[in-house]
Amino acid sequence: MRALLPACVLALGFATLPAGPGAANGTQSWDAKTPTHTTQPRQVRGMPEKVPNPPPPQVEVTARWKPTIWIDPDGCMHWAADGGAEGYMVHRVNPQTGKPVCLQMNTCLVENSDVLFATDSHSLTRQGRSRLQSFFANAGAHAYAIYGHTDSRASDEYNMRLSERRAREVANLARSMGNHVAREMGFGERMPIASNATREGMAKNRRVEIVCYR
Repeated sequence: MRALLPACVLALGFATLPAGPGAANGTQSWDAKTPTHTTQPRQVRGMPEKVPNPPPPQVEVTARWKPTIWIDPDGCMHWAADGGAEGYMVHRVNPQTGKPVCLQMNTCLVENSDVLFATDSHSLTRQGRSRLQSFFANAGAHAYAIYGHTDSRASDEYNMRLSERRAREVANLARSMGNHVAREMGFGERMPIASNATREGMAKNRRVEIVCYR
């Protein structure tokens, strides 16, 4: 009885093997390369079947370079290009001597602010606009620098803002007439040419200075 048990177990094992191509003629075969069943991948509830992976967006970056001439406060010139985010600048030199090209500069107009603007204002008066238009039409300079100054009344911060706005207003008028403005700056009360202790001194300090580069 014990001798028959291994034979029975072996017979039962062969009986459970899948049918192969020889099953039709009564023989039994099994190919180890053929899987007995396939397992489908389990999908997690709430997750998409495929995770989207779109390509990164294509961004086109363009820049417009604006060529210009930069003039240092000492009058020396540079070729410059401004692209907004960055720019570059090189010395403008004489091609024959290799020396920098520098302009002669002089203060060509000092105008009292009371003539150009109303009190506490950066808007040009009619008289002031006419005066500056006549000046820029006849000055004939290559470029200009415009500096605004005030007296010591009001706070330093207020005077700085006022002088900067007045310088910008004069510069915008010059540009509107086709002139090149190298720089515009406001100094407030910090560069007086007379004492602010007297009315006459304060009147002298309220001024707009224009430097001509020739």
